[in-house]
Amino acid sequence: QAVSGPVPGHAGRRPVQDRSIPEERPPLPLRQVRNALAEVEEAVALLESTGPVPVGGLHDLAPVLKQLGKPGSFVSPELLLQVRSSVEAAQACRRFFQSGPADARLVTLSQSLEPLRELGGELASAISERGDILDSASFELGDIRQGIRQSRSRIKQLLEGMLGDHNLEAVFQDRIITQRNGRYVVPLKADYRGSIKGFVHDQSSSGQTLFIEPVKVLPLNNELRSLLAEEQREIERILQRLSQLVAENETPLRANQEILAHFDLRCASARLSRRLGARSPELIDKVGFDLREARHPLLILLPDGSPRAGTVVPIDLRLRAEQQALVISGPNTGGKSVALKTLGLLLLMVRAGLQIPCHPDSQVHLFGRIFADIGDEQSIEASLSTFSGHLQRIKRVLSEADRDSLVLLDEAGTGTDPAEGGALALAVLDSLRQRGSKVVLTTHLNMIKGYAQLQDGVENAAVDFDPETLEPTYRLLYGVPGASNAFTIARQLGVPEEVLSTAESYMGQAERESGSLVEQLHQLKTGLQQQLEEASRAARQGQEEKRRLRRSRRAFDKERQEMRQQATSECEAMVQASRRQLDHLLQQARQQVEQAVPAPPEVARLKGELRQISEELQQQKPLQTPKVKAPQAVEPGEWVRIPLLDAEGQVRKADGAQLELEVGGKRMRLGLDSVEAFSPRRFSTEGEKRVRGTVDRSGFSGKLMLVGQRVDEATPLIERFLDDALLHHATRLEIVHGSGEGVLRKTVRDLLAKHPEVTAFYAADQKQGGDNVTLVEIKGE
Repeated sequence: QAVSGPVPGHAGRRPVQDRSIPEERPPLPLRQVRNALAEVEEAVALLESTGPVPVGGLHDLAPVLKQLGKPGSFVSPELLLQVRSSVEAAQACRRFFQSGPADARLVTLSQSLEPLRELGGELASAISERGDILDSASFELGDIRQGIRQSRSRIKQLLEGMLGDHNLEAVFQDRIITQRNGRYVVPLKADYRGSIKGFVHDQSSSGQTLFIEPVKVLPLNNELRSLLAEEQREIERILQRLSQLVAENETPLRANQEILAHFDLRCASARLSRRLGARSPELIDKVGFDLREARHPLLILLPDGSPRAGTVVPIDLRLRAEQQALVISGPNTGGKSVALKTLGLLLLMVRAGLQIPCHPDSQVHLFGRIFADIGDEQSIEASLSTFSGHLQRIKRVLSEADRDSLVLLDEAGTGTDPAEGGALALAVLDSLRQRGSKVVLTTHLNMIKGYAQLQDGVENAAVDFDPETLEPTYRLLYGVPGASNAFTIARQLGVPEEVLSTAESYMGQAERESGSLVEQLHQLKTGLQQQLEEASRAARQGQEEKRRLRRSRRAFDKERQEMRQQATSECEAMVQASRRQLDHLLQQARQQVEQAVPAPPEVARLKGELRQISEELQQQKPLQTPKVKAPQAVEPGEWVRIPLLDAEGQVRKADGAQLELEVGGKRMRLGLDSVEAFSPRRFSTEGEKRVRGTVDRSGFSGKLMLVGQRVDEATPLIERFLDDALLHHATRLEIVHGSGEGVLRKTVRDLLAKHPEVTAFYAADQKQGGDNVTLVEIKGE
């Protein structure tokens, strides 16, 4: 699996050191994981149809509520503004979900939100959106601030009058009013000290300007300072009142915060799902997984969340319940480690209630624990070599893995002598298999590949590569081990031939033959896989062409019938018009006869034209389906006509009102009222010797076994099975196709979906075979 360009962690540097810290038991049980995935799907639908859930105003109120737990305490307007914002977010979410379906999980959860309208209203009337205390917080505060504004206005009017006095024009440094120590002052030149009575509160750094409070404004400034102090006392009283109101609503505020945080999580998960193109896999109880078209999230998105350039190659990762281990092998840079990391990360994402980038038909089991030995744990400080680091992690895995564990081992058996490392890796694998753990490992060692080829419950898989260019395709081929191709890659990279010849001479004959055999198996598997895909593609194209021809034939017949009906209607309209014209002329003719005037020649001409039009109309009328005149009885060997099929058939068996006929080399069952006998009756001139059919349909079974069949072999069997079922009036059928790669199951259900007589089909329950068996219901009589 890769994108165009270097893969993170694989381009000329050491791989990221992954720790083997085992995950604890899943934080969410199976039921809650299913519920979480369903909620994420709802959130994705909301994002696409309505937009995001309005949780943007949510704040963490735990510090605020903790501070208010102390007696007599109150919080700042900024913290009260956070409470107001959270209350408004809860109210917005309730309104947002009111139009949603009542049975949706998120809608149901939103009904638990407390709107807290009284608290929200008090905070909205007291705290502005900038965190200021509003005049409307209390009547007293409004009056005080009105007094402050009036006092300031009088002070400014008095000082502006002094600054505008021509007699005092020379004494002021500037014509401005400013403040010092909370009191209004004017700038006086130092040379004119004493020209204006007042108090000096400050002077400039140069000493040339004195900031003086004139005696005239002293009472007004005192009044202003008193009002400001009174304002501050009133604000504190308001904050205490609002803080007390928040403390009284602590329980619903905490409950709302938990629900809003839940919505926030689901919305974030939905946004991630949309960016990754993620889906919800099917959660299964069987200990295994079948991840189809899986992709590593870091190959889709950059760390900042933006899409990564290039196309990601998806991979299929599977380990059936009856299997214990999967051994992935193949050349370097082929994607073995990336496949391992993709598997581990996607399984952990599902356990966390997140959708994953895979095909929606994927299936996963929620493993209780996932262990990973990926990367190099070498440490100079801890005196650990590469091999020692692996052993430290393997030791912990062996002490804690159980039947519900998945163990991921990268480059098993490396870091020491290949023979000893391979033997140790196989011993570890045996131990994990004995305790029931599932294992997925990557390796280059032929010893481990051979073990997987010979042991039941262990499967080989090879990372695919182009044999001509030796470029990896980042796909997995199951059933065959992968060749490392070290010599081939080295030769392509330009390593001298004499060095490669010497290296090959150091290899034993058995090792060379083993490597050659692995490569041949790989090429054979690749060729067979391509042939299978081509055959499946050709079969699908053939079926589609067959369906297209049927649709075209039906459309043509319908169009022809409509055209004939239209032509008939037009002809009838013409005849009716001609008859009306003829009646009019005949009436005129009778009047002329009565007056002894010869009839106009148009009468005879119109009569002829009317007769001709009537004859043509009869020829253009659609043929009516002939009514069948059923015979009283027929005998085996007798030939009969089937009007609905416009065909002849020979009676093979007569059972009361039911007949078994042979028509065109095929057998069918029809009622006696669906055929008509020839007159005189016709019987077969053949001798008693007949060729028996290869299928005995007299004892019809409602169960069809397709396990092991190819798609092209199974398709005619399914169609014949459905025909037999209709002939025998069967209403419930069972088709056993197994699981495999799911191709045969998909083919069966595609055919059933398009069959006009099939009313329903579905997977059997687990006791009857689960998804390996499809149950079919067809129309009754």
